[in-house]
Amino acid sequence: MTASLNEAYLAAQRAIAELKAAVRTVLEIAGTDGVKNSEIGRSLGIYMGHKEHEGHIPRTILTMLENEGVAEQIADTK
Repeated sequence: MTASLNEAYLAAQRAIAELKAAVRTVLEIAGTDGVKNSEIGRSLGIYMGHKEHEGHIPRTILTMLENEGVAEQIADTK
């Protein structure tokens, strides 16, 4: 069972890394103009979220990128 849990963990970590890389690419393309969360999600074909937040990428991914110094949320415009 341990090998299966380790494999599952590794698969999840790879998936998170790939999603973060995709978001970073969108941010780099947007340049200094920035981009909204929903625009990132839509450009990557991610249409999830609760009502009125469809298309948003998970906030957890943005927080990870913020902690790594890759993304910044502007409070006024979000």
